[in-house]
Amino acid sequence: MRAFLFPGQGSQAVGMGAALADASAAARHVFGEVDEALGQNLFRLMREGPDEELRLTENAQPAIMAHALAVFASLTREGGVSLEKAAHFVAGHSLGEYSALAAAGSFDLSTTARLLKLRGKAMQSAVPVGEGAMAALLGADLALAQKIADAAAEGEVCTVANDNDPSQVVISGHKGAIDRAVDIAKDMGAKRAVLLPVSAPFHCPLMQLAADAMAKALDEVVLQEPTISLYANVTAQPTSETETIRTQLVEQVTGMVRWRESIANMATAGVEEFVELGGKVLGPMVKRIAPDAKVTSVVTIDDIEALAKEIA
Repeated sequence: MRAFLFPGQGSQAVGMGAALADASAAARHVFGEVDEALGQNLFRLMREGPDEELRLTENAQPAIMAHALAVFASLTREGGVSLEKAAHFVAGHSLGEYSALAAAGSFDLSTTARLLKLRGKAMQSAVPVGEGAMAALLGADLALAQKIADAAAEGEVCTVANDNDPSQVVISGHKGAIDRAVDIAKDMGAKRAVLLPVSAPFHCPLMQLAADAMAKALDEVVLQEPTISLYANVTAQPTSETETIRTQLVEQVTGMVRWRESIANMATAGVEEFVELGGKVLGPMVKRIAPDAKVTSVVTIDDIEALAKEIA
């Protein structure tokens, strides 16, 4: 069994998709459709930068999706790969969940781009700059990370945002609380704590205004049943029911990304191969969660052709 995975924020880089667009008409079509949907030349920003503009959440989120779906389009339209025949499940890390749903036919590409542009803007504006922060706790599992977050909170928000793998958990909340967590993490048993260069405290209760904005937006769009089941971030369980997916996409904004559990549950369900489309961030996490699994990262046209040949 195989699962297709889609990366989240942090996998963006200036130059992303440029070589792929030169090699693939299907990829160029994706980038063009996203540009048209957003009314901006996002692909030029992806190709040329500047980096600080690409890293803005409202640009990074649709850019990462566009890149992943350009890879997917090249694989399926030019490589002749059928998602339904090639994979049993899809999953995406945070914003990658939208990419996964678009690949599985739940959202059309233009809708996905507009939703992620809105999601990025809403998440950025939910908390004034400087009031929130995030930190990665390395060498800490979920239980230890929760203890550190609880000890550092002191009445402020400090909670687990991403349970990425057995040795990396991300916390999010008020800046003072996150700073305290970084200070005490090593003494409490973590290997190290690193503040993340993010502009807002994602996946914590401080994102409630963004969750409200996404609830309104998602109520107004057509959401089809995915052609294969999605492992949802907030439950780490598979679903293909449209109203459940709509609700979970809203809960995801303030809720924890249960990535470690999602991968572990897929492995338990029989998934032996995980394919990351459009990035190389999730693969190392997967290997730490399911060491025996085969992990493939597909980014370049050579990667796409190799995977298409293997699946065919």
